[in-house]
Amino acid sequence: MKRLFLILVALTLSAVGTWAYLSWIDRPPPTPGVNEVSAADAQQQSTLVDQEDLRIMQTRATLSSAMARGGPAAAAARVPHISSSANGRTLVLPQRREPYRVADLEKLGGEEFQKQDDNSYVLGINVFLGPGAKLVLQNATGPLVIRMRSEPGTFVSIVSFGASVRINGSAQNPVRLQSWDSHTRTVDTKVADGRAYLRAVGGELKMSHTMVENLGFWSGPTGGVAMTGSDRPSQTAKRLLPPAAAPGTATPTISPTPKPTASGERQPMVLMPNGQLVPSGGGDAEVVVTNGAGGGKATFELPEANLVTGDITDTTITGNAYGIFITASNETRITNVRVSGSLVDGVLLHRFARNATIENTTVSNSRGDGFVLSRGTQNVTITGSTAEHNAGNGFTISGLPLARGPSASGESLRSFGGSSVTSSVARENGHYGVEIQGGVKLAVQTSEVIGGEMGIVVSKDATGVQVSGNRLTGQRIQGIALRDGVRGARVSGNIVRDTQTAIFLRDAEATISGNTVQSANLHAISLLGKADGTKITGNTLGGAGRSAIDISRAKGIETPTSNNVDGWQDTAGFWTMVKRIAKPMNLIWFSVIALIVISALRAMRGDGPRVGRRIVHPYEKQTLLEERPARALKTAAAPTPAGRS
Repeated sequence: MKRLFLILVALTLSAVGTWAYLSWIDRPPPTPGVNEVSAADAQQQSTLVDQEDLRIMQTRATLSSAMARGGPAAAAARVPHISSSANGRTLVLPQRREPYRVADLEKLGGEEFQKQDDNSYVLGINVFLGPGAKLVLQNATGPLVIRMRSEPGTFVSIVSFGASVRINGSAQNPVRLQSWDSHTRTVDTKVADGRAYLRAVGGELKMSHTMVENLGFWSGPTGGVAMTGSDRPSQTAKRLLPPAAAPGTATPTISPTPKPTASGERQPMVLMPNGQLVPSGGGDAEVVVTNGAGGGKATFELPEANLVTGDITDTTITGNAYGIFITASNETRITNVRVSGSLVDGVLLHRFARNATIENTTVSNSRGDGFVLSRGTQNVTITGSTAEHNAGNGFTISGLPLARGPSASGESLRSFGGSSVTSSVARENGHYGVEIQGGVKLAVQTSEVIGGEMGIVVSKDATGVQVSGNRLTGQRIQGIALRDGVRGARVSGNIVRDTQTAIFLRDAEATISGNTVQSANLHAISLLGKADGTKITGNTLGGAGRSAIDISRAKGIETPTSNNVDGWQDTAGFWTMVKRIAKPMNLIWFSVIALIVISALRAMRGDGPRVGRRIVHPYEKQTLLEERPARALKTAAAPTPAGRS
């Protein structure tokens, strides 16, 4: 009895455990952790970033203050000079009519910028370009190599503020920028003590036919090659006239009156409080706020360089902390660029990077993701690009809002969107090929994803995502996965091969149509949880696994129609059948039947009356006793034979 009971319990627990396991393997894997550094190194690098920010602000403030005072101070500030502070010496290049060139740096930097025997230059001093200044780095007679000092205890940078930096190499005479340790006479590969970097704050950065090697550390702005602006007008903007009219009047409007710029140059833009991009004019913009009737006028003076813009073309970037970091930008372009060996991400577009174009660019062997469009980016197109052998995702796109509720900075609650990955390749990346988090009308189209844990993953309430015309091969778990509140998605015209589950939905709603699945070995299409409004139609599904279309765990789905499953071979084995059968009500009935069987077995083993192995009625003997008197009376009533007395 005890043995049978233990067998029953073991079978039940095994069925439930198998059911739980088979459900678990359909879940996506956890996100890998961020690259770890020691606490001491992290603290040191963070402190160095703070010191760099302080040095730049002090240099900018000193230059602006001198210009504002006028007189001898302004005259001294209008010519190149060296500024010293506790955080290092800086060669300050203020605005002038002609651009600064290599010969000017050699003259102004003195022994801090000298030509070496191999015709390279070693830059040993920080360079700061003030608003309106221009720096051109090129060499018409041969390649230009600038080695930026990066040694234990000291490193240098080139930072422009509202200025123009142009690095004009050519196919015959490229420009090379690299960190340089003069003690070891090699590039600097250690980031714990800081490393040389290039940064444009506002203004523009244009770079062509350039080789960048081993720049940057810790943060995006100091990460190597950085283009940064501010995400909103500076808090130091000055009000020049009285405030606008009282509430109840017409809706205020904003009219910029930028200062003119030289003919033919792209005008820098500023981001207005209403979200509108307007020309900054290259200098401080006076912004007039009025009501609709022209009354209640108030004017604000906004500082220049709110947004940055730039072009990076025909360039290779190797070993940076962040290959390219862009934030608060408008209309930046990255074309024909190769980024490899980044210590964090390859190409990162951060908050308020808008209207950017990335074409024919390859990111490989980054320790983080290949391409990242983080929260706040909008209308960014990635075309014809490749992300391969990165430790994280190949492409990451986030359209999540900057805040979910009230926030100290009053961030917007709206989602971001309009970005896309088109005709690109994600190959053998450590995590996902493409990941989309939140956002509106994001798209992955006509691209190829090879390998990775999963191919294309969409999550976190993304709305109206288009996943179409892609080819996915060899994902370890799932090809296309939509989960966690995705709504209004369209998954169409994709070809998914050689994976466990080709298309997976969990608590998501989508139209799945016209897809082709080949060689899936678990499910072709699998749905789990709430799937109200999901449609599965017109798909061609091939492979061998537990089921072609798995919808038994989904709720609210419409009946699949017009799907071709002739190429699917159902290989459901014993444990698959257990999973299908081991549902709560089935287990209850199984227990009831088992109790009946156990009772019968007890009777057969002798716990009740029996004859041999025949089960008998418990009152059979009493029945026999009751029948005897009847037979006796019948015998007594019989007649006596003749001749007997």
